[in-house]
Amino acid sequence: MEELLSEPPSCIQVEGSWCRQVWQLTNNEWLAASADWLIAKPLAILLIIVLAVLIRFLVRKLIDRLTTTPRDSDNKLPAVLRPLRERAPEVLGPVVLERRRQRAKTIGSVLKSLTSFVVFGLASVLILGELGINLAPILASAGIVGVALGFGAQNLVRDFLSGMFMMLEDQYGVGDIVDVGEAVGSVEAVGLRITTLRDINGTVWYVRNGEILRVGNSSQGHAVALVDIPLGYHTDVTKATAVLAKVADEAAAKDSIAPDVLEPPEVLGVENVTPEGIVLRVTMKVRPGRQWTVQRALRAEIMNALEREGFEPPLGRFFRTGRAGAGGTES
Repeated sequence: MEELLSEPPSCIQVEGSWCRQVWQLTNNEWLAASADWLIAKPLAILLIIVLAVLIRFLVRKLIDRLTTTPRDSDNKLPAVLRPLRERAPEVLGPVVLERRRQRAKTIGSVLKSLTSFVVFGLASVLILGELGINLAPILASAGIVGVALGFGAQNLVRDFLSGMFMMLEDQYGVGDIVDVGEAVGSVEAVGLRITTLRDINGTVWYVRNGEILRVGNSSQGHAVALVDIPLGYHTDVTKATAVLAKVADEAAAKDSIAPDVLEPPEVLGVENVTPEGIVLRVTMKVRPGRQWTVQRALRAEIMNALEREGFEPPLGRFFRTGRAGAGGTES
């Protein structure tokens, strides 16, 4: 019986093709014809996956390097923050380092997520193309699903976008005293979705970034220590103003608050007149975040000086009974 020989596949005529090489090794028609699916495409897919993982790894290492504080100096900014504006007040001291670390870490986290999405997304498209799958219906379906998810998670997306802009613009950071509407306090942590505040009573507030419509920051640039002094109607305003100016100048020169004072104090004069008396106002430009400390010290010095000079508070004697006030009347 004559042996029937199968015809070799036409692809073996192509020099350097996998089909020709498999035919030469096996003389098997099916293996040679399927070499593209059995060897070429799996190798191409494996190469795409390896390159995607390698590129992602290298980019993430670069991001880590850009978002890490240099080892030679803790005071240097991470490279990713250098082009961006920084508003961290110097008064925060060591807290500035934590503020920078959190800001750089958050930006780095976003960049890493974006890198993974882009690299693996492109790799998936290339792999599907190697498998011969028509991508048009898949991309159309993905677009519809994306729109549906966007509508369903629009609050979450808004929180993340708001958090990103807050980070990039450095509107506030760890250690700042801020007013975000419902909550006022010191910032303990800033994330892409949530900002954590602790108010003066110790209550921790978790505020969604997308719900923050305006921010009042008391820790940027400079602050103003403001002291209002109530006095009786019969007070000699000219003399009281002179006393306030002298005491404020002396207090500003004391070691306890002198490092925080940026400009000499200013006595603005009569700020308000009420049914109980008059109010004199003293202001002093100070370092951000130090206004409350300066106010307490300045208020204590002024009250002691007014007591020595015999000035009266509103609605009656504040000092010793029977003592004539320099700016008031004898009781």
